[in-house]
Amino acid sequence: MRTFVSLALLLLGPSAGLFAQPQSPPDRPNIVVALADDWGVHAGVYGTEGLDTPTFDRLAERGVLFENAFVTTPSCTPSRGAVLTGQHPWRLGPAANLHSTLPADLPVYPLLLREEAHYVVGHQGKGWGPGNLSAGGRTAPPSGPEFEGFAEFLDERPDGRPFVYWFGTSDPHRPYEGSLREEMGVDPVEVTVPPYLPDVDAVRRDIANYYAEVERFDRAVGRLLEQLEAAGERANTIVVMTSDHGWPFPRGKSNLYDAGTRVPLAVHWPAAMTEGRTVRDFVSLTDLAPTFLDAAGIARPAQMTGRSVLDLLTAADTGRVAAHRSHVLLAKERHHGRARPGGVGYPSRALRTADYLYVRNYRPDRWPAGAPFVSSSQGLFSDIDDGPTKQWMIDHADDPGVRARFLLSFGKRPAEELYDLRSDSLQRHNVAGDPAYAAVKAHLARTLRQELRALDDPRMAGEGDRFDNYPYYTGYGSDRVTPPMSVQEALGLE
Repeated sequence: MRTFVSLALLLLGPSAGLFAQPQSPPDRPNIVVALADDWGVHAGVYGTEGLDTPTFDRLAERGVLFENAFVTTPSCTPSRGAVLTGQHPWRLGPAANLHSTLPADLPVYPLLLREEAHYVVGHQGKGWGPGNLSAGGRTAPPSGPEFEGFAEFLDERPDGRPFVYWFGTSDPHRPYEGSLREEMGVDPVEVTVPPYLPDVDAVRRDIANYYAEVERFDRAVGRLLEQLEAAGERANTIVVMTSDHGWPFPRGKSNLYDAGTRVPLAVHWPAAMTEGRTVRDFVSLTDLAPTFLDAAGIARPAQMTGRSVLDLLTAADTGRVAAHRSHVLLAKERHHGRARPGGVGYPSRALRTADYLYVRNYRPDRWPAGAPFVSSSQGLFSDIDDGPTKQWMIDHADDPGVRARFLLSFGKRPAEELYDLRSDSLQRHNVAGDPAYAAVKAHLARTLRQELRALDDPRMAGEGDRFDNYPYYTGYGSDRVTPPMSVQEALGLE
């Protein structure tokens, strides 16, 4: 196992002031959100072999580690919009899509904290997006002014003012460079290849490159924490370290399976938390915005659908803490706007519980990963980011031992999917058509419909086509092409 030693680890050690013992919390804590780009549940503390994440691991060990944290949608723009607004994406109009806009009438937690509690607000790196803010009537980023780094932000902050800071990054978003893998010392032999991907050298190197960018993000957050400690602000700062959705591999990002929606989440607030707790309650990243407002004593806007987790953070219990947090809702509308003819998406909703994942695909006639005969900025199957793993699977789509995996990620899907997580944790075997699961499926489908109606999902009112008609703010084009013979054979295309 490789080791990473720096000032960050010294500060993260048990005796360091960075992790001071709980004390009486002041009225208004500082808030720092470190948000990775395309990071799945891969970290040392989650048991990932061959990956060094000392910053995240120490935050988890000294704070609260969430085992069942999910984004509400597995796509950058709508996920970030959901985090900022504390709302499910279908409530955000055009912001439910990638490369969209974020309407100015949607309240966001950084600006609410600034307006209602005089917080100093700022961000660096990737904030909301990608998209076009001005199209929605915004004249400034919803996460506050942009800074080159956290040190600059702290230097410009007026003394004594609480602050809220968004630390964004492009790691571990594609494309990857093998030189970083070599620099970080990540060995492709040590990575874990999930069974829905082929275990070949090209895939192992691709995963190792992903690991290297996760490590780079981890180190960057470690440096930010060093600066926070040096400024004397660590004890009363809520630090959140997480991701906008799962990893950018087939069946991951842009899918409602765990590989696309389940994310790492560690939260630490030394002034108000009991150290070293693991929470198994189901939480959504939409819960962060109301949590921050509650911690600052600010009233939540009525339209926020997220539920504050302040009680989970300040409790003394571990494991399951709140019985009502038994599931989360998941959604997808349009990801890559050039993935299918007509610029349409692949609308889906899902209900994830401890034992089951139920998925409702509203347009099973469409290609979930993008059409095999449409090539755009991400090549064929444009809802999957282009990269070595995707290309290898396309090239070998009809090979023995590959075709079944290829169809899981690239083939069409039925209107309903149901996975029994007790025996199928990676969600590879759809039992929706099994009579033995008929009662379970009916119950989950009914619960999903009821909750979507209560949360004003336009699809429950027959108005879902609006999501296909919102503008797609990029210059990406697409071409109709003939897919490789390997793909034609695997999909049975004529």
